[in-house]
Amino acid sequence: MNAIKETFNAFTQKYGTGVATFVAVSVLVWTVFLIIMPQVAMFDYSLRFNLPASQIGGPNDVYTLDNYKYFFQGNDNTVNYLDMGILLKTLVAALFVTIIDVIICYPIAYILAHSATGVSARLMVIGLIVPFWVNEILRAFAFRVLFGATGMVNGIGMNMGLWDTPIDFIRADVALYSGLTYAYILLMIFPIFNAVEALDRNQIEAARDMGASWWRVHWRVVLPIAKPGIASGSTMVFMLTAGALAAPQILGGPSNLWFTQLIYQWFNQSANWQRGSAYAVVLLLVCIAFVMMMMRVFKVSIGEIGR
Repeated sequence: MNAIKETFNAFTQKYGTGVATFVAVSVLVWTVFLIIMPQVAMFDYSLRFNLPASQIGGPNDVYTLDNYKYFFQGNDNTVNYLDMGILLKTLVAALFVTIIDVIICYPIAYILAHSATGVSARLMVIGLIVPFWVNEILRAFAFRVLFGATGMVNGIGMNMGLWDTPIDFIRADVALYSGLTYAYILLMIFPIFNAVEALDRNQIEAARDMGASWWRVHWRVVLPIAKPGIASGSTMVFMLTAGALAAPQILGGPSNLWFTQLIYQWFNQSANWQRGSAYAVVLLLVCIAFVMMMMRVFKVSIGEIGR
């Protein structure tokens, strides 16, 4: 509480009472009404029976853990391998997409921060941002066309003689992983860029003058500075990938099922908002637990991520 008060006082001294009050109220409204209250309502739903409208508020409308029990045991009191397996597959896929984004975005962010200048830097930023003016759903369909049986990837591969018949990239989930990797690439680049930009170039030059190799310069000098940015970007990419719905619906193969699609089915197809809420709460808690575990593994605090 004292830290919040000190932050508010410092903000007031710098920008004035009016601006500080406006920002504080905006953050409070955003946090309470758009984050906390919906989550509390969803959690309350998850602890209820799926009753007809006429019975809601009646004697049968009591709290229960049956919706969570169903996730673990199903209807026959045996282990619900199907739903838990889908959740595990979703988390593994989200982790894979996050790792690919780190590998792609780290060099781009480094070049943007320490190599590109003037016109080249502006062109790189424009090249990164402008494609995202297109709606996410349209981009997902573009990836489906790109990786389709008659798409550009298959066309180029067969023309070059790399394969003779079209490869089903949709069924192999190549299109899905590619689409998700691209969908959140900006959320990885800019946190890393903000962290790496603060690095003094003299430190890099000093390491090179002392004979350090390229990989050693990055491992010992750049990465420790970039680690909070990588952690921040990875957190956002992982959470958004695990919670993605449009891309798995459009780019997923017939045998592929994302956990969010299960939640969607409970809400919209089965009209069981209580069980859908329970599944949503499970996904939220598992994702938060996973992110907290990764923060401990990489020794990054929430304060460093928020910088």
